Amino acid sequence: MPLTARDPVTYRRKFVEDYTPNESWLMPRDLAEELYRNGRLREQQPAGTYARKVLEQLLIDLSWSSSRLEGNRYTLLATEELFKLGTAGSDADAVMLLNHKAAIEFLVEAVPLQGLSTALIRNLHAVLMQDLLVDTYALGVIRKKLVNISDTVYVPSQVPSVLEEMLETILSKARLIKNPVEAAFFLWVNLAYLQPFEDGNKRTSRLAANIPLMLYNCSPLSFLDVQPQDYAEAMLGVYEFLDVSRAVDLFAWTYRRSMKKYVVVLESMGAPNPMRLRYREHLTEAIGLVVRDRKSSQAVVAELGLTEDQAPGFQAMLLEELKKLEIFNCARYRLTLNATQAWIDANRPH
Repeated sequence: MPLTARDPVTYRRKFVEDYTPNESWLMPRDLAEELYRNGRLREQQPAGTYARKVLEQLLIDLSWSSSRLEGNRYTLLATEELFKLGTAGSDADAVMLLNHKAAIEFLVEAVPLQGLSTALIRNLHAVLMQDLLVDTYALGVIRKKLVNISDTVYVPSQVPSVLEEMLETILSKARLIKNPVEAAFFLWVNLAYLQPFEDGNKRTSRLAANIPLMLYNCSPLSFLDVQPQDYAEAMLGVYEFLDVSRAVDLFAWTYRRSMKKYVVVLESMGAPNPMRLRYREHLTEAIGLVVRDRKSSQAVVAELGLTEDQAPGFQAMLLEELKKLEIFNCARYRLTLNATQAWIDANRPH
């Protein structure tokens, strides 16, 4: 039906309020359980382990796929090159991609510590939209301005108190959902439907969908190969009719593609190095001391009690990791881009 023939509709609270976690299902329950069963890590690991393991590939996949759905003109290859350089200049498309990268790194670091919180979602929006909003006070802030969505008769709520209340309701219900795939889908459609921020709501919803998946160590969702028209039609069903059928089909299709991709990425890594596993936290701490505090590797291993006679092979492993450290892989050691770049510019003192 053409746009001019459809009656305008606004936000309907019942879409969230009528939903009871673990009793209601937006996705068919069997489908959500199948995707969870097939997408999770088999072994017991700390929250966020899966995402950390595939982080380098995820940064490229999700940043590029999500930005492409926003009309970004960069190719996948150009995105990889941009991430190696780490600088955007005045190119808005480059800023969008680098913001996605920074936002994913933020989630991988923050989600295991904070869980799904309002502050997390608002900070996620702020990182995603940095330098892309004219009003910098709108970063992470519940909007007070009118929002119009192109090619739909849906008019989101314009009442800030309603937006704030419904955002809290969405997040509180999502936290109670035991199936992380259902929780991911619930967040994805509801954040996009609510439109709580001035701009960047759909990209925020795509990254937010990964939060429950990170918490439960499931394969990330990177929206691989989703076409903009298919995505728009899936959202249209939710906006105008509260019909999630197309969104379910799209989500299941792209999540299966993501699962296959990241299983292969994990397999390509081979068996984990037992020494790396044993000293994982020590390695992160040691690299932080070298890069941020500019201590020598020799001083660091002595300080941490990891000298050659105490931890054979640790210093050699530390030196090898420092050699490979770049701005595009620094997040796994909880380093910021700026700190890493400053250390590299200083000729990698160690």
